[in-house]
Amino acid sequence: HLYFVLVKAVVSTQSTGINTNYFIQSNLRMDSDFAAGEDTAFVNDEISNIIKEAVEATIGGNTYQHNKVNQWTSNVVEQCLNQLTKLSKPFKYIVNCVIMQKNGAGLHMANSCFWDNTTDGSCTVRWENKTMYCIVSIFGLAI
Repeated sequence: HLYFVLVKAVVSTQSTGINTNYFIQSNLRMDSDFAAGEDTAFVNDEISNIIKEAVEATIGGNTYQHNKVNQWTSNVVEQCLNQLTKLSKPFKYIVNCVIMQKNGAGLHMANSCFWDNTTDGSCTVRWENKTMYCIVSIFGLAI
């Protein structure tokens, strides 16, 4: 069965007064639709933890610095891919990272996929602190 999945993350520019927030959005699938075992499944909790750890390790306590954003995004993507590879699951992965300064501008981001919902999956995490947003999306396509 093939399903069309739309994952959308919207960043609000209103200050929440909280130093770090996470927003997790992922595709929905029925447990009865998922035929693979846990060892070969795309597990959203596992993937979101990989994202959170990579973001915290890379930009955790930092304030937004334009000259470091390229390095930060590369590091987050590389750390995620390294951890995903260590899972040794039969997936091809796509990792996308956006870092944006909190300056009153809005950001709308959308991804769409045409895939097999019984085997493929996606996970998006929004991380923020007082000066920036970081949105990471990972798509896992079963091999």
